Amino acid sequence: MTTAFISVLSAAPVADAESLTDWLRGEPALAGRVRPVGGAPAEGRLGIPLDTVSVLLGAGGPLTVLASCLRAWITQPRRSDVKLTVGRENGPTVEIDARRVSREDVERLLRQALDQPDVRE
Repeated sequence: MTTAFISVLSAAPVADAESLTDWLRGEPALAGRVRPVGGAPAEGRLGIPLDTVSVLLGAGGPLTVLASCLRAWITQPRRSDVKLTVGRENGPTVEIDARRVSREDVERLLRQALDQPDVRE
């Protein structure tokens, strides 16, 4: 099993991450596999911003489903200023820019970041 981590880079990353989480949870093939996560709290803050979404992927289908869902979410007109950074622990990451990525490139980029063998230090 691989876990994809999708960080949202936008003017409102927490709100956009919540929107993405809700969008992905609406896909039956990803049911129970999606949750918001966050990093370390910002200096002077007590809470952790939940600006990252994790998706548990199994073999085969879920990666294609994830690519389709991300492609649909990021190509909505109000998402034109969003960038997503997608990767996994100990693996490469890719950036998906709503302004610069074609719909066909999303799955190719996800496979580039998520279909690699584990890289261990």
